[in-house]
Order: sequence, then C-alpha cells, then structure tokens
Amino acid sequence: MLKEAHAVLPASDLKRAQDFYHDALEFDPDAAADGNLIYRLDGGTSFEIYETGNAGSAQNTQMCFLTDDLVADMTRLRGRGVAFEDYDFPGLKTENGIATVGDTRAAWFRDSEGNFICLTEGM
Repeated sequence: MLKEAHAVLPASDLKRAQDFYHDALEFDPDAAADGNLIYRLDGGTSFEIYETGNAGSAQNTQMCFLTDDLVADMTRLRGRGVAFEDYDFPGLKTENGIATVGDTRAAWFRDSEGNFICLTEGM
C-alpha cells in the first residue's frame, strides 16, 4: 500500500539549486546520496534535487509547500528575492500573486532551475 510521497526536482546546476534553496527558502540538505541533495522538513516530509539537463522544461506545478500564513511567507520570500508568478487563465486568476479557490489560497514561484513551486494555505 502507498503511504508517503517524496518530491524529486531536476536541476541543471546542482550547486546553484542548493544556493537558491539555502538563500531563499533557508533549507539546507540533510544528506547527499549519489550526488543528489535530500531535504527533510518538519513533519516528516522530504524532497530531493538531482542534476539533469532536463531541468526547467516542465510547465506545471512540481511541488507544493503547505503554509498557515501565505501572505507572511510570501512577504518573507519576496524579501529574499523570490518573484511570484501572476496568472489570468479561465478558472485561475491571481491578485498580488495569490489565487483563491474556495477556502484555499495559493501562490507560485520558480526556483533557480525553472521548477514551479507552490505555496498553499487552507487545504
């Protein structure tokens, strides 16, 4: 039976990705295995970054972080140089980088490797 999920993100430049996740998100890898960076978060979740030439080619959300205070986290991340995406699609429009769908609010940014990362509140 499936029990947990573990996100795996591509990076064209592993050192640049490590610097981004440290400088912008204040994450440091817990371990490195076979040249991949492994990040373990509070609550028992984790994600991994590996080096590949395919990084940045996906045009969809690749990982979401849950937050209790979306606006505060966006403010903190903007202060660290993170730029949030704005969208205006049928069924999804952002205001100041935030999309609201029912009781859920979300915002997206790209990491240094072009991966789409989401912050979401209210799930």
